[in-house]
Amino acid sequence: MPPRAPHPPSSETIFRYVVVSQVLTRVQQGQLQADAIRAVAGDAHLTLDGTRRLVGKRTIYRWLEAFRDQGIEGLEPKPRPRCEGSAVLSDGFLGFLREQKEADPRASFPEIIRRAKLLGVLEPSEDVDRGTVWRAAQRMGLETRRLRSHKYAKDADVRRFTHAHRMQMLLCDGKHFRAGEARAKRVALFFLDDASRYGLDVLVGTSENAALFLHGLYRVVRRHGLFDATFLDNGPGFIALDTIAAVARLNATWITGTAGYAPGRGKVEKFNQTALAGVLRYLDRDPEVDPDCGALELRLQHWLREVYNHTPHEGLGGDTTPAQRWEADERPLEFPEDDAELRRRFVVWEWRTVGKDNVLSFDGVAYEVPRGHRGDRVQLHRHLLDGTLSMIHDGRLVRLAPVDPVANATSGRARRGQEPEPAQHPLPPSAAELAWRRDLEPVVGRDGGFIDNPDED
Repeated sequence: MPPRAPHPPSSETIFRYVVVSQVLTRVQQGQLQADAIRAVAGDAHLTLDGTRRLVGKRTIYRWLEAFRDQGIEGLEPKPRPRCEGSAVLSDGFLGFLREQKEADPRASFPEIIRRAKLLGVLEPSEDVDRGTVWRAAQRMGLETRRLRSHKYAKDADVRRFTHAHRMQMLLCDGKHFRAGEARAKRVALFFLDDASRYGLDVLVGTSENAALFLHGLYRVVRRHGLFDATFLDNGPGFIALDTIAAVARLNATWITGTAGYAPGRGKVEKFNQTALAGVLRYLDRDPEVDPDCGALELRLQHWLREVYNHTPHEGLGGDTTPAQRWEADERPLEFPEDDAELRRRFVVWEWRTVGKDNVLSFDGVAYEVPRGHRGDRVQLHRHLLDGTLSMIHDGRLVRLAPVDPVANATSGRARRGQEPEPAQHPLPPSAAELAWRRDLEPVVGRDGGFIDNPDED
């Protein structure tokens, strides 16, 4: 029989061989074996698939001894013998474990233990370690890895999409950068149109929050019209309740993407790379750049409207600019009736109870309420653009102000209006009144007890 051709080494064998080679190289250079193993164990090693992996000292000692005895074949992973039983768990529970995992692969091991106790497979007082159950499942060949949810599954629907017309979907994302000689931290909030990749607007702030997004959303709608839907990530300014309320008031759809949904976030991330390479990276450490948010916003708006929108875009075929695609779209833009109507879209309502001292609390701030609403439950009009509160009082909208205790300590108290005359007592005289009239009215009356005609008996 001809000799059998050796099998090619596996990726794990090659990785072990590389680690052992690093140790032997250090030993040949005069370093002690213990020091060489300690140095190699302290570094992260790249596997063939590009991931970083740490290896312990005891593992390296074992690989080094196997390589010296059998060569590279000694580094081949040895399959562990599969044991169906367990020295701790009963055969009845192991069969129950197999049935539950096959019927419900997503069930956790603590959940299976609880099911076993409820069904009588285990005693209610029996203490079963979840790690023991996990190792038993490993030996039985059951699935022990955490299964990913459907949105990350291989058969999930993650097709690429692009809308046909402008303002059908609004894209927004924040890009953090540093500006000026002092390297001040800033964030640029870019608004893009999905169909044309047209840069609508950009705002600059110190942090990514709901207030910055709402101001940008107001400017975009005022300048470019209403939109059908918006696609955002899970940033703090995009998942805030105020953001959701404002998008709903604009009769639009609020959509958030996920970290693993590349087709939805790819356009925004590619734009962020373009913005970083085109303008943002030049603002860092430049002494001539003013780190003020308004000055930076003016710079980025000029780049967005005059440079980016008029540069041929690869996503549009490479020969069309976002401005050309935007202008060529025949879909008409829809605007609110006026600015007052648009601002009313950024007003939400909250209910609060007025305290006994004509003060209500909102977000930890005490606001004074006009007199006459003590103990009432009133409806507040909260303006999202400026953060002010208002309420209806005497048929008109009154803006509330925070309580000023220092001014209240020296200001005069409001006087009550002239009270109306009390009405005539509608009740009949009481027994005490009748007894008073019978016994004492002749003495205390106007005549003092004397008769009017002295000649009468």
